[in-house]
Amino acid sequence: MAAKTMEELVSLCKRRGFIFQTNEIYGGLQGLFDYGPLGVELKNNLKQAWWSSMVYERDDVEGLDSSILTNPEVLKQSGHEDTFSDPLVDCRDCNARWRADHLEDNKCPSCGSENLTEPRPFNLMFKTSVGPVDDGSSFAYLRPETAQQIFTNFKNVIDSTSRSLPFGIAQIGKAFRNEVTPRNFIFRVREFEQMELEFFVEKGSDEKWHDFWVKSRVDWWKDQGVSESSLELLHVPKEELSHYSKATVDIMYKFPHGLEELEGVANRTDFDLGSHSKNQKDLKITAKVRENKTSNSKLAVQNRETNEWAVPFVIEPSAGVDRGVLAVLNEAYNVEGLGEGKQRTVLSLKPHLSPIKAAVIPLKKNNEELVNLAYKIKNQLQGLRLGRVLVENSGNIGKSYRRHDEVGTPICITVDFQTLEDGTVTIRDRDTMEQERKDIADLAQLLKEKLLA
Repeated sequence: MAAKTMEELVSLCKRRGFIFQTNEIYGGLQGLFDYGPLGVELKNNLKQAWWSSMVYERDDVEGLDSSILTNPEVLKQSGHEDTFSDPLVDCRDCNARWRADHLEDNKCPSCGSENLTEPRPFNLMFKTSVGPVDDGSSFAYLRPETAQQIFTNFKNVIDSTSRSLPFGIAQIGKAFRNEVTPRNFIFRVREFEQMELEFFVEKGSDEKWHDFWVKSRVDWWKDQGVSESSLELLHVPKEELSHYSKATVDIMYKFPHGLEELEGVANRTDFDLGSHSKNQKDLKITAKVRENKTSNSKLAVQNRETNEWAVPFVIEPSAGVDRGVLAVLNEAYNVEGLGEGKQRTVLSLKPHLSPIKAAVIPLKKNNEELVNLAYKIKNQLQGLRLGRVLVENSGNIGKSYRRHDEVGTPICITVDFQTLEDGTVTIRDRDTMEQERKDIADLAQLLKEKLLA
């Protein structure tokens, strides 16, 4: 049911308007992509599914949308300035540049030479000047993750919502990393979106909540159409953990290029809030807080029974939107044989993710009565606000069906001459290709059942 190669997905995405190389007419820009007419719908649908699951369907999570430009002091205190770098080597023979930890047998992947420079640190964060004068004295980083802006807003959310532990803050937004070697289509890019939850808990309950969120996130990906057989859990070894992590479980997915991380669920302990809190002596809290002479905030909560202040532990499920799009596309991709040497490509996307929810197709392109009725039906269904509905007025019913199979449209509605006589239309199911006649009056309920099942 999945694509055999990444090239199959790249071809489909370009041909059908899911994803394009950015600035392609100027030769493109490595590691950057644009989402086309169907891609933006799929991406938005995936984000909406995440937001609904994280925020609307829970009573203990608030939302946030924070700035992209980040005060350098934030990333200094978080440890990013010291640790957010990759070891970089150059090949002296072909001048190619590589990450040292990606080399096999210490050889250049381009020419096979072993004549490499010594590894040196390469900062992954993009820096930009702030203000009218670019003299290096006033700068900001493009955020390398959305998490730190959640932590620095912790007190604002607490004060404005009166939340108590446990509770979470969710955010979807852009992040930027100056990757040395972007690769594998939209899997590893320089500008990407994250879906992150920071879930704040009491120390001592963190391991229980970590287990809860690992299971919850696996279940959610299965609800998006990712098969359990395509997922594996990787418990990151202690020596490979990030500087803030007590434990991390990576949800791995079998992408066309191999088994790679789809989402990480980390136990970040009290590292982040502690790092952004002011001096411990002023806090009078029970948890250890790292020295921070620039912050004026008390990022802690008070126990209502003991009146003691403590810095919460944090459980962080963090998923890449782009990797999620790639996974659901790959999982839904299928080429089916139809007999007599014929075949069709179909995207068996979950209906709630499908870019187009229904296509209304007039049987004859130039028949004004059929076309007008098709647009009337389209407008009625679009009014349900369940997603995009369009009229496919190509004049070739077979090609229209194949096109909508390939882009994942759950149902096609054909308006023909019988429709003018008795008010019925032909409903064609994407997955089974079965067809049945339905009254126009029943279409709204049918579409609701299909999309909300």
